[in-house]
Amino acid sequence: MAHARVWAPESESVQFVIDDDSDTGSASPLASEGNGYHSAYVERAGAGTRYRFRLHPTESYPDPASRSQPDGPHGPSMIVDPFVYEWAEADWGGVSLPGQVIYEIHVGTFTKAGTFRSAIDRLPDLVDVGVTVIELMPVADFAGKFGWGYDGVNLFAPAHQYGTPDDLRALVDAAHGLEIGVILDVVYNHFGPSGNYLKKFSPRYFSEKGTDWGDALNFDSRDATSVREYFLMNARYWIEEFHFDGLRLDATQQIYDTSTPNIVAEIAAVVREAAGNRRTIVVGENEPQDVTLLEPLTAGGCALDGLWNDDFHHAAQVAATGRAEAFYTGYRGASQEFVSAAKYGFLYQGEWYMWQHKGRGTPALDVHPSRFIVFTQNHDQIANSSAGRRMHQDTSPGRFRALTALLLLLPQTPLLFQGQEFSASSPFLYFADQGPELAQLVREGRTNFLAQFWSLSSPEGAARLDDPNDTATFLRCKLDWSERRANVETVSLHRDLIKLRRDDAVLRAPRLRGVDGAVINDHAFILRFFGGGNGDRLLVVNLGARVHAEPFAEPLAAAPRGAQWRTLFSTESPAYGGWGTPAVASGADGWWVPGECAVLLSSEPDQ
Repeated sequence: MAHARVWAPESESVQFVIDDDSDTGSASPLASEGNGYHSAYVERAGAGTRYRFRLHPTESYPDPASRSQPDGPHGPSMIVDPFVYEWAEADWGGVSLPGQVIYEIHVGTFTKAGTFRSAIDRLPDLVDVGVTVIELMPVADFAGKFGWGYDGVNLFAPAHQYGTPDDLRALVDAAHGLEIGVILDVVYNHFGPSGNYLKKFSPRYFSEKGTDWGDALNFDSRDATSVREYFLMNARYWIEEFHFDGLRLDATQQIYDTSTPNIVAEIAAVVREAAGNRRTIVVGENEPQDVTLLEPLTAGGCALDGLWNDDFHHAAQVAATGRAEAFYTGYRGASQEFVSAAKYGFLYQGEWYMWQHKGRGTPALDVHPSRFIVFTQNHDQIANSSAGRRMHQDTSPGRFRALTALLLLLPQTPLLFQGQEFSASSPFLYFADQGPELAQLVREGRTNFLAQFWSLSSPEGAARLDDPNDTATFLRCKLDWSERRANVETVSLHRDLIKLRRDDAVLRAPRLRGVDGAVINDHAFILRFFGGGNGDRLLVVNLGARVHAEPFAEPLAAAPRGAQWRTLFSTESPAYGGWGTPAVASGADGWWVPGECAVLLSSEPDQ
């Protein structure tokens, strides 16, 4: 026996239909609850039963809250017993944001097989390099053979392309066994175009507002209470039934809600409530960089733990490649931007942003650095480059190593994209198998979006764009894990930097106002980490040619009283593919900073 319940306020009658061609008398009526919901206990239904809801005599649709869609979003739903799986790590305590190194994964391209189970085999490699939290790109079921996951339509059903619900539980369980947290990227701003049957149950799921990708969700209009309940149940579901350690909320700027409390705040609250004594992480992506999302409920905020910081990425991208195109035009990739990012997180905190012809960002000077998620690569930004190229392919080896050190030693929380730690050669392109009726629209939409990049709007640039609907585009993005063995220098660089970040007494305990910095020239700068009784650390970064800093009248460059600077780490070590590093602070002859490198100095007592 199973209990069936569905919200269909426009339907006078709803039937639960067992999807079994051998039995035509399998429809069971659901009773109206008088509030738009219909429910009943169904005697012949149990785990494994495939079913649909019949809203009209000839129209039956999958369950909007289906736990499994074995044949995809157009097929029948299947009942799943969430209590069959036996958790090995049931006592896992969860994770909080400070001190983490996050690693973004797209399940379908992370391994050759592209499944939840095959991803388990690679977890020890992430432990080896020092990853502490993996962030899965969306896994809500979607139409087609492949896709990014941001066009999901069955929010409760793990993507059938990747495996079963218990396969996903096994992945989370295995990660916890290796002391890796797992958070899930969720899309609560729109639904995908194919396989979305929600309007059949009620058009009130959607508002009259639009998003960049489709109709917005109704969080503040008629019947919004039931719509909000649907999404709050979904957030709770991932924490309770799959033991996820939190969520990453996609494009929160297009979650429209004028209510108090805001739906984003309620999602964060329900995640923490569902987790009980387990620690959780709830972070958001927000293109306008609205710090209100981080503020407490008492101040009218949403109490998220962190926000993605696009500003740092954009500055790093310009510094690495020199391409200040499209939304990169507001950045110079200059030393001052990196000093400011280290000290204050967002670069735009209300200043005029020419690309958007308006102010960008909100004041964030008092936000703890760990609450900013920084990255030099992620799924969006790699795909926005020509041919989905990764940063190491578009810059010099030395500059790539220096930017890697900056990313992993900053006081902010770093995020790596899959394969970044071994300089994966596989691109990450936009791919979406939406079927022939939508293929041309997808192709045109992607082309139009990338046209904002001047280089890609040229005839030869546009001709290079890969077809998102082509299976070959998807297959090219799969990681080749044999490259991890071939690129041992890059792996060692990431491993040693993360270890340094974790073990060093000063770097592992970032605090507000704990870092200051100074510019040497437009390509070189220093960051000083104040450690009190543990001494100070000085990160010297040069993204250009060798610099002779003489004169160098900069107090932050002076060692503390009774101490001198000693080299602790250099990206120019031969172990990482460099040439070696002579002394930086040579004393009588001023400072000599090698070209395209990052050197970490530690203050040591005079001998």
